[in-house]
Amino acid sequence: MQKDLQLCFGYYNNEEANKETLEDGWLHTGDLAKIDKDGFIFISGRKKFVIVLKNGKNIYPEELEILINKIEGVKESFVYGRPEDDGDYKIAAKIVYDNENAEEIFGTIDEEKIKEKIWQEIKKVNKQMPAYKYIREIIVTDKELIKTTTQKVKRAEEIKTVL
Repeated sequence: MQKDLQLCFGYYNNEEANKETLEDGWLHTGDLAKIDKDGFIFISGRKKFVIVLKNGKNIYPEELEILINKIEGVKESFVYGRPEDDGDYKIAAKIVYDNENAEEIFGTIDEEKIKEKIWQEIKKVNKQMPAYKYIREIIVTDKELIKTTTQKVKRAEEIKTVL
């Protein structure tokens, strides 16, 4: 038995979502990407999460989070822009450390000492980037970040916990 395939364009029974995301037959997801010289596409972040500095430079939090999450003992992180009095942003990160293995990884269970050890690693991460992307402030915790059922960080909720 052969079934006829029907191509569907857009969201099923959701005209409002279609109006928000479809334009001239193209799906606008909000993802930002770069294409390299070989034609490979690299997703660099989401348009709605970009931190735009006063000088016009763009910072993609996801890019920095990938680097932070490579630090031994870091379970997850959340990068955000802390508003400054001059209208600019200070790049900051909330970092969740591995509490279960803290003694083994950091040599201590004291959160202030763990913060200092992570800060030393953040300085190394900063050296890999241009100065405008430097992480200038960190918060450390052993509490998980607020997530959706699909395990994506709820950025809007997390920002409320740090500002």
